[in-house]
Amino acid sequence: MNISSPRVLPYFGLTMPSDTWKWFAVQTRPRYEKKVAAELQKKQIDIFLPLSVSTHQWTDRQRIIQSPLFQSYVFIRIPDAADTRLAVLRTNGVTNFVGVRGTGIPIPECEIEAVRILLTRGVPFQFHPFLNVGQRVRIVGGSLDGLQGLLVAKNDDQTLVVSIHLMQRSLSVRVGGYRIEAA
Repeated sequence: MNISSPRVLPYFGLTMPSDTWKWFAVQTRPRYEKKVAAELQKKQIDIFLPLSVSTHQWTDRQRIIQSPLFQSYVFIRIPDAADTRLAVLRTNGVTNFVGVRGTGIPIPECEIEAVRILLTRGVPFQFHPFLNVGQRVRIVGGSLDGLQGLLVAKNDDQTLVVSIHLMQRSLSVRVGGYRIEAA
Protein backbone atom coordinates (compact mmCIF):
# COMPACT_ATOMS: atom_id res chain seq x y z
CA MET A 1 0.00 0.00 0.00
CA ASN A 2 1.30 3.44 -0.88
CA ILE A 3 1.85 5.52 2.25
CA SER A 4 0.41 8.69 0.72
CA SER A 5 -2.72 7.07 -0.74
CA PRO A 6 -6.02 7.60 1.08
CA ARG A 7 -7.41 4.64 2.96
CA VAL A 8 -11.03 3.85 3.68
CA LEU A 9 -12.18 2.42 6.96
CA PRO A 10 -15.49 0.90 5.78
CA TYR A 11 -17.01 0.29 9.22
CA PHE A 12 -16.79 3.99 10.02
CA GLY A 13 -17.20 5.36 6.50
CA LEU A 14 -13.96 7.31 6.87
CA THR A 15 -11.46 8.11 4.15
CA MET A 16 -8.21 9.37 5.59
CA PRO A 17 -4.65 9.62 4.27
CA SER A 18 -2.57 6.60 5.31
CA ASP A 19 0.03 8.81 6.97
CA THR A 20 -2.57 9.81 9.59
CA TRP A 21 -2.95 6.16 10.68
CA LYS A 22 -0.97 5.33 13.80
CA TRP A 23 -0.34 2.31 15.99
CA PHE A 24 -1.84 2.30 19.47
CA ALA A 25 -2.00 -0.26 22.26
CA VAL A 26 -5.30 -1.02 23.89
CA GLN A 27 -5.58 -2.75 27.22
CA THR A 28 -8.01 -5.63 27.45
CA ARG A 29 -9.68 -7.56 30.20
CA PRO A 30 -7.49 -10.47 31.34
CA ARG A 31 -7.51 -13.35 28.82
CA TYR A 32 -9.65 -11.37 26.32
CA GLU A 33 -6.88 -10.54 23.84
CA LYS A 34 -8.03 -12.94 21.09
CA LYS A 35 -11.71 -12.03 21.54
CA VAL A 36 -10.90 -8.33 21.32
CA ALA A 37 -8.74 -8.89 18.22
CA ALA A 38 -11.59 -10.80 16.52
CA GLU A 39 -14.13 -8.08 17.37
CA LEU A 40 -11.84 -5.32 16.09
CA GLN A 41 -11.23 -7.26 12.86
CA LYS A 42 -15.01 -7.46 12.38
CA LYS A 43 -14.96 -3.66 12.53
CA GLN A 44 -12.22 -3.80 9.87
CA ILE A 45 -9.59 -2.28 12.14
CA ASP A 46 -5.94 -3.26 11.56
CA ILE A 47 -4.78 -5.30 14.54
CA PHE A 48 -1.52 -6.89 15.61
CA LEU A 49 -1.72 -9.54 18.30
CA PRO A 50 1.74 -11.09 18.73
CA LEU A 51 1.40 -14.70 19.87
CA SER A 52 3.95 -17.11 21.32
CA VAL A 53 3.64 -20.80 20.55
CA SER A 54 4.30 -23.41 23.23
CA THR A 55 3.48 -27.02 23.87
CA HIS A 56 1.48 -27.83 26.99
CA GLN A 57 1.48 -31.30 28.45
CA TRP A 58 -1.45 -32.61 30.43
CA THR A 59 -1.68 -36.08 31.91
CA ASP A 60 -3.83 -37.37 29.05
CA ARG A 61 -2.77 -35.19 26.09
CA GLN A 62 -0.36 -32.73 24.60
CA ARG A 63 -1.45 -29.55 22.85
CA ILE A 64 0.17 -26.61 21.06
CA ILE A 65 -1.01 -23.35 22.62
CA GLN A 66 -0.80 -19.87 21.13
CA SER A 67 -0.80 -17.30 23.91
CA PRO A 68 -0.46 -13.52 23.70
CA LEU A 69 3.11 -12.28 23.95
CA PHE A 70 1.94 -9.19 25.86
CA GLN A 71 -0.89 -10.27 28.16
CA SER A 72 -3.89 -7.92 28.25
CA TYR A 73 -2.74 -5.85 25.25
CA VAL A 74 -3.66 -5.68 21.55
CA PHE A 75 -2.06 -3.31 19.03
CA ILE A 76 -4.32 -1.47 16.60
CA ARG A 77 -3.63 0.83 13.65
CA ILE A 78 -6.27 3.51 13.27
CA PRO A 79 -6.64 7.11 12.15
CA ASP A 80 -6.05 9.52 14.98
CA ALA A 81 -9.74 10.51 15.19
CA ALA A 82 -12.09 10.70 18.17
CA ASP A 83 -14.93 8.70 16.59
CA THR A 84 -12.60 5.82 15.75
CA ARG A 85 -11.23 5.76 19.30
CA LEU A 86 -14.77 5.72 20.68
CA ALA A 87 -15.70 2.73 18.51
CA VAL A 88 -12.60 0.88 19.74
CA LEU A 89 -13.45 1.65 23.37
CA ARG A 90 -16.98 0.31 22.81
CA THR A 91 -15.55 -3.07 21.80
CA ASN A 92 -16.35 -5.81 24.31
CA GLY A 93 -13.25 -6.55 26.40
CA VAL A 94 -11.36 -3.29 25.70
CA THR A 95 -10.72 -1.39 28.93
CA ASN A 96 -8.80 1.64 27.62
CA PHE A 97 -6.07 2.99 25.38
CA VAL A 98 -2.55 2.83 26.79
CA GLY A 99 -1.32 6.34 27.50
CA VAL A 100 -2.02 9.43 29.54
CA ARG A 101 -5.55 9.39 31.00
CA GLY A 102 -6.55 6.55 28.68
CA THR A 103 -6.38 8.73 25.56
CA GLY A 104 -3.64 6.68 23.95
CA ILE A 105 -0.21 7.65 22.73
CA PRO A 106 0.92 6.52 19.26
CA ILE A 107 3.55 3.77 19.17
CA PRO A 108 6.34 4.26 16.60
CA GLU A 109 5.99 1.96 13.58
CA CYS A 110 9.60 0.78 14.04
CA GLU A 111 8.80 -0.70 17.47
CA ILE A 112 5.86 -2.72 16.11
CA GLU A 113 7.99 -3.83 13.14
CA ALA A 114 10.81 -4.97 15.45
CA VAL A 115 8.43 -7.31 17.31
CA ARG A 116 7.08 -8.61 13.96
CA ILE A 117 10.62 -9.33 12.75
CA LEU A 118 11.47 -11.34 15.87
CA LEU A 119 8.30 -13.41 15.51
CA THR A 120 8.49 -14.03 11.75
CA ARG A 121 12.20 -14.90 11.68
CA GLY A 122 11.81 -17.52 14.40
CA VAL A 123 14.77 -16.23 16.42
CA PRO A 124 14.71 -17.41 20.04
CA PHE A 125 14.01 -14.60 22.49
CA GLN A 126 13.07 -14.17 26.09
CA PHE A 127 11.28 -11.52 28.09
CA HIS A 128 13.50 -8.84 29.50
CA PRO A 129 12.84 -6.19 32.13
CA PHE A 130 12.06 -2.83 30.54
CA LEU A 131 15.09 -0.50 30.44
CA ASN A 132 15.22 3.28 30.21
CA VAL A 133 18.99 3.40 29.86
CA GLY A 134 21.40 1.91 27.32
CA GLN A 135 22.72 2.65 23.88
CA ARG A 136 20.40 2.28 20.91
CA VAL A 137 21.98 -0.06 18.34
CA ARG A 138 21.16 -1.65 14.99
CA ILE A 139 22.13 -5.13 13.76
CA VAL A 140 23.98 -5.10 10.43
CA GLY A 141 23.75 -8.20 8.24
CA GLY A 142 22.36 -11.64 8.93
CA SER A 143 18.75 -12.62 9.45
CA LEU A 144 18.15 -9.70 11.83
CA ASP A 145 19.57 -7.00 9.55
CA GLY A 146 18.19 -3.57 10.47
CA LEU A 147 16.67 -4.63 13.81
CA GLN A 148 17.11 -1.82 16.35
CA GLY A 149 17.04 -1.88 20.11
CA LEU A 150 19.05 -1.28 23.26
CA LEU A 151 22.33 -3.08 23.76
CA VAL A 152 22.75 -4.66 27.17
CA ALA A 153 25.89 -6.49 28.32
CA LYS A 154 25.53 -9.11 31.03
CA ASN A 155 28.61 -11.14 31.99
CA ASP A 156 30.22 -10.53 28.57
CA ASP A 157 27.02 -11.76 26.89
CA GLN A 158 25.56 -9.13 24.55
CA THR A 159 21.79 -8.89 24.28
CA LEU A 160 19.59 -6.66 22.13
CA VAL A 161 16.44 -5.46 23.85
CA VAL A 162 13.45 -4.62 21.64
CA SER A 163 11.00 -2.43 23.55
CA ILE A 164 7.49 -1.08 23.28
CA HIS A 165 8.16 2.06 25.31
CA LEU A 166 4.59 3.13 25.94
CA MET A 167 3.67 -0.21 27.54
CA GLN A 168 7.06 -0.63 29.22
CA ARG A 169 7.41 -4.17 27.86
CA SER A 170 10.55 -5.60 26.29
CA LEU A 171 11.92 -8.71 24.57
CA SER A 172 15.58 -9.65 24.46
CA VAL A 173 17.58 -11.61 21.89
CA ARG A 174 21.24 -12.69 22.07
CA VAL A 175 23.34 -10.88 19.47
CA GLY A 176 26.63 -12.76 19.83
CA GLY A 177 28.03 -13.23 16.32
CA TYR A 178 26.02 -10.37 14.79
CA ARG A 179 27.69 -7.13 13.76
CA ILE A 180 26.10 -4.18 15.52
CA GLU A 181 26.44 -0.43 15.06
CA ALA A 182 25.12 2.66 16.79
CA ALA A 183 21.66 3.60 15.52
